[in-house]
Amino acid sequence: MADRVYNVLFLCTGNTARSIMAESILRKLGAGRFNAFSAGSQPKGVVNPIAIEVLADGEYPVEGLRSKSWEEFARPDAPVMDFVFTVCDDAASEACPVWPGQPMTAHWGIEDPAAVEGIAIEKKRAFVQAFKYLKNRIAVFTALPIRSLDPLAIGSKIRDIGRMEGATGHRAELA
Repeated sequence: MADRVYNVLFLCTGNTARSIMAESILRKLGAGRFNAFSAGSQPKGVVNPIAIEVLADGEYPVEGLRSKSWEEFARPDAPVMDFVFTVCDDAASEACPVWPGQPMTAHWGIEDPAAVEGIAIEKKRAFVQAFKYLKNRIAVFTALPIRSLDPLAIGSKIRDIGRMEGATGHRAELA
């Protein structure tokens, strides 16, 4: 019998950088075990080109990545999420839709690399740093023995992941 594949949604406000990178990273690191999605509460409709560049440089999938509303995943015909992670403080403090299936949630805040101003190399450095923090968290997440842990233990572990290096000061948990 085939192992269960878990659906994971990464949320951010604009869905242009952090959540997009997290989706791509999980597609690669969790291939065959996780389906990765991303969305925003106020999507900008475009993916940041530096995020795409950083992902492509690391040979992470970029095909099909797009900025979209979290409302897509609150509809009855949407995939049922097992996990929902906010990766920006603004999205963590917003009232989220009611997710079908009551997924496990945690806040994995990372500073917004798109907010960095300066020359091109400084901007790219910020994206690379955000990518590294996300990759480390997602690697720990994909290594969890989810099938053998009870829901309380999983909840504790995914919240701990959100406190790893690079965590923003905001500690909001999803409702």
